[in-house]
Amino acid sequence: MDTVLIVDDERNYLLVLEALLSDEGYQVITASGAEHGLELMQEHDLDVVITDMKMPGLDGMEFMDRIRLSEPDLPIIMMTAYGSVEKAVEAMRKGAFDYILKPFKNEELKLTIRKAIDHYHLIRQNRQFARELQDRYHFGNIIGKSAQMQRIFQLIEKVAPTKATVLVTGESGTGKELIARAIHYNSPRNGRPFISVNCGALPETLLESELFGHEKGAFSGAVNQRKGRFELAHEGTLFLDEISEMSFPLQVKLLRVLQEMEFDRVGGTHTLKVDVRMVAASNRKLKEEVAAGRFRADLFYRLNVVNVYLPPLRERTDDVPLLVNHFLAKYSKENDQETIGMSADAMKCILDYAWPGNVRELENVIERAIILSDGRAIQVKDLPSEVREPKVEAEPAEEESKAAEKQSQAQMPEIGQGERMPDSGFKVRQMRAIEFIKTRGFITNKYYSQLAEVSERQALRELNELVDTGKLHRIGKGRACRYILSEAD
Repeated sequence: MDTVLIVDDERNYLLVLEALLSDEGYQVITASGAEHGLELMQEHDLDVVITDMKMPGLDGMEFMDRIRLSEPDLPIIMMTAYGSVEKAVEAMRKGAFDYILKPFKNEELKLTIRKAIDHYHLIRQNRQFARELQDRYHFGNIIGKSAQMQRIFQLIEKVAPTKATVLVTGESGTGKELIARAIHYNSPRNGRPFISVNCGALPETLLESELFGHEKGAFSGAVNQRKGRFELAHEGTLFLDEISEMSFPLQVKLLRVLQEMEFDRVGGTHTLKVDVRMVAASNRKLKEEVAAGRFRADLFYRLNVVNVYLPPLRERTDDVPLLVNHFLAKYSKENDQETIGMSADAMKCILDYAWPGNVRELENVIERAIILSDGRAIQVKDLPSEVREPKVEAEPAEEESKAAEKQSQAQMPEIGQGERMPDSGFKVRQMRAIEFIKTRGFITNKYYSQLAEVSERQALRELNELVDTGKLHRIGKGRACRYILSEAD
């Protein structure tokens, strides 16, 4: 029940308002003066205050100033006579939610109160959401007890309060965006936006517009002015994932923004200034990309002020049991099950596996195993074949190595991943995706793009081709959709 405090030195108004609002389902508290109203505020959790403008002792303006000291978000509605409208407008400039003229219309008053309370609840929900986000991405909540992860926690703790640009590196699936969010939510910017952009998911022209925005008519289809991610991230953090996929011309523009904190929208002539903290990530070794001429050296050095390297999961096996328990609890809850366990043999398989897809792959395996499991504990049979029976890398004799190479060459023609297999008409990477689904149960658009090293748009086209030809079946919609083998296969 929402609680309303009414403060007025005229007893008739208190009685009328109490009766009117009680009938609307509000808990109504009344006070005949501002001093009494301040006392009642200490005793009740209020949702809105309605106060008269003119009162003996503390008037409405002074009363509002006192409320703001302890409850800056609490909405205050001023009641005033026609002759004091200017004072009411002044009160709104100082933070009052609205004002009502005496004598008031009942419906108008009820609507104003409802708006004020809804606005207040939205503010409180947003603040609670921000607190939950900060707790979720606190570096202490990133799972890992290994020495490598402890060093990363210490580094985040030092770098988060600063304005330094951070470059997060590591293999795909190690959790680079999680680290970026932890840096943001442990910084003084935690109340401002965290904006994420995947540079590998968009072609150059769209990525430029996405980052810097565009003016109306800047290009075909630009029917309205649009703010870019830099503007949206003002006073917050901008996370650029897969930055190694950015083209050279865009690298030049990005370097200017990092140095000057200013840019022009696409098709614009007005220079905009922003205050943005930059965190970038790459699954490639950018030093090698610079040496190969695929990435600008000056941009690399500007990004690499602080480097956070995330080790692959195979190098921090101490963290695997912790991650397994976390994902067991998470996906048991999502599937409305009691938290399922893990048999000793299944855990041994998980610990022996190299996890080339790192934490992301482990999470997918646990989610799949929970779905397939028919008991209280995941068994070896519930795990994918490559986890149950990992291939052992052996060094064969020279003759055996040559024979294996010849056999491999005979079986697989020398064609690229994007070329089509003569016998099936599908691309090599599409056939590999089908084999992946046979062992894992499903594939997502994002995972296909990572395995095939193509953009997510290209991945979507190639997966849709498999759906259209009846090889795959799509489950779900949007970014959460999955692709499984059709029943005919």
